[in-house]
Amino acid sequence: MAENDNQLINTLLERGLLKPQQAEALQKEAQREGAALLDIIRKQPGISPESLVEIEAVTTNQAYVDISKTPVSEEAMRDVSRKAAATYRFIPFDVKEGKLLVAMENPDDFQALEAIQFIAKRRGLTPEIYLASASGIEKALGGSSAVVVEIGGALQDFSKELEDAGRIEGQGSREIEQIMEEAPVTKVVAVMIRHAIEGHASDIHVEPTESSVRIRYRVDGKLHTSLVLPLKVHAAIISRIKILSNLKIDEARLPQDGRFSATVDKRAFDFRVSTMPTTFGEKAAMRILDKSTGAPSFDELGMRNEEQIIMKENLYTPHGIILISGPTGAGKSTTLFTCLSLLNSIDINIVTLEDPVEYEIEGVNQTQVHPEIGLSFASGLRSILRQDPDIVMVGEIRDKETAELAVHASLTGHLVLSTIHTNDAVGAVPRLIDMGIDPFLLAASLRLVAAQRLVGKLCQQCKKEVPLSDALQAKIVGELKKVPDTYKTDANQRNPKVLFEAQGCPTCQETGTSGRLGIFEVIPIGRGLRSAINNAGSYDTLLEAATSQGFLTMQQDGLLKALAGLVQYEDVLRVTAES
Repeated sequence: MAENDNQLINTLLERGLLKPQQAEALQKEAQREGAALLDIIRKQPGISPESLVEIEAVTTNQAYVDISKTPVSEEAMRDVSRKAAATYRFIPFDVKEGKLLVAMENPDDFQALEAIQFIAKRRGLTPEIYLASASGIEKALGGSSAVVVEIGGALQDFSKELEDAGRIEGQGSREIEQIMEEAPVTKVVAVMIRHAIEGHASDIHVEPTESSVRIRYRVDGKLHTSLVLPLKVHAAIISRIKILSNLKIDEARLPQDGRFSATVDKRAFDFRVSTMPTTFGEKAAMRILDKSTGAPSFDELGMRNEEQIIMKENLYTPHGIILISGPTGAGKSTTLFTCLSLLNSIDINIVTLEDPVEYEIEGVNQTQVHPEIGLSFASGLRSILRQDPDIVMVGEIRDKETAELAVHASLTGHLVLSTIHTNDAVGAVPRLIDMGIDPFLLAASLRLVAAQRLVGKLCQQCKKEVPLSDALQAKIVGELKKVPDTYKTDANQRNPKVLFEAQGCPTCQETGTSGRLGIFEVIPIGRGLRSAINNAGSYDTLLEAATSQGFLTMQQDGLLKALAGLVQYEDVLRVTAES
């Protein structure tokens, strides 16, 4: 066996990653297959890729760095763009004693080495190469440190024109626009947006404070601070966002709404922009909408098979109203578009009114509302009914006029899909009655009401079991007694012993979650509930009627998913606390 192989085996044994009998078996396998020992070891379970790279560095006498856990110095990255680092797979991470410390995925890559030599020589430094894992390089490139470094580089180049752009009062819009186009702030905003997309963020918040500008991203429903910028660049960034969104640059006293589109890595995105004056200046919020993705299936949404059956039975009725309720950001529009994707066919005329158009569905006539020019949900719905529709989708029922038109459309032979803001499914009924809809008309038109929330989906790579305490087990068992046995599909749901949590890993970028999953309650309007609506029953009366016909509440649905290891129980309680 080669000396390097001996050194590799000894290192693995010293670190307790292999047992002596395993080491002997691996050596024999390498000899039998005529393969490198390191390649055979890479296939073994239980040894992380990071550990293998560290071991490889030891056996080949190379310096090693876990770049995913190492701070990246702005000084080291000063002359390196993120694109170049991603292309050549290296990251300069520190400058010490005349040396430029560089993490590399492949130290034998001559092109990358030439690039490093060029960068170091230009700065009068000597490169010192460290071996790093592919996953570590990827994480460092996608992490907040990378965006801080890149934006930091752009901020260092701020010229007098940028400072002038920060003093926007008294200047004309055309003059400011020219300054912004020429200044490095365009790169700051572009990097900020790109980083949000790569991190799968749904929203970007630009928030001025007393001494700085805080940039936060909403990922899997939770806000995370990504970076903090100097306060002097705040006005310039807001002005750039306003230019992109076609908003009034010199109006900082009133809220404004706009939108713009951009293509990132050949994917089309829409950005809904809102600005709002605050104590320390204007705050901007940008909702990111990925136009390249289609509507997900009910399974992907997280809807149970029993609930899917009820939904589909009511979707294929010729007329009536189907409502999805929940707060802003609960995924209501996505669920509606899943419904429309199922209903869409060449012999059906589907017309929608949306704000904004989030998913584009081929064959569906989709209209963006513009209240500022008189095209509201109510006025648009009135026009839609003259377009000979079979199915109408209204983005939201928010006033009496829209509600009355929706009821009228359903009673004249149309299927109407819409959303409403209530805490739970049953609450949609008194909300509509409070808007002024006659109970007997509502009872005749309403077919189904569903409610939903979104919770973070546990990373399946790093989740682990947590034994239940006696008190929590008693509480969960008590709740499960209200759930029909047909919904309990695994042993932990029938006899709960553990819950699950995730600590974070490279796969989920140390967040513990990977995407979001819906929890639902789906209530068809049966005879008993229809009678309670017709009699304008109270919320408690309506809830009692809905319960008597049987349905799974959002909290119960979330509990079953928590016991199955799909979501965290604490997240379920948090989003259903008021339902």
